[in-house]
Amino acid sequence: MKKNIDIDSVTLTKLKIISALEDLSVKALMEKAVSFFVEHKEKEALDEMSVEEKEDLGLLLLMQQVDRNDIVSEKEFLEALNDVD
Repeated sequence: MKKNIDIDSVTLTKLKIISALEDLSVKALMEKAVSFFVEHKEKEALDEMSVEEKEDLGLLLLMQQVDRNDIVSEKEFLEALNDVD
């Protein structure tokens, strides 16, 4: 999909120079810059989380990896709970 965006001439010149130095197209450079910015913001948000929030996020990620077709009987579940004590 092609979109037109308005960029002032100074910024466009800077983009062209950086893309030449990095041996990338201006489009690839902008995509790389946006990806870097998003990763930075995600890391920033993660760093600001409390320990409890990080644990909750970890649990959520583990729960998303669970095989929903893997079924455990009630007996096995209760035995596993008893083994934890």
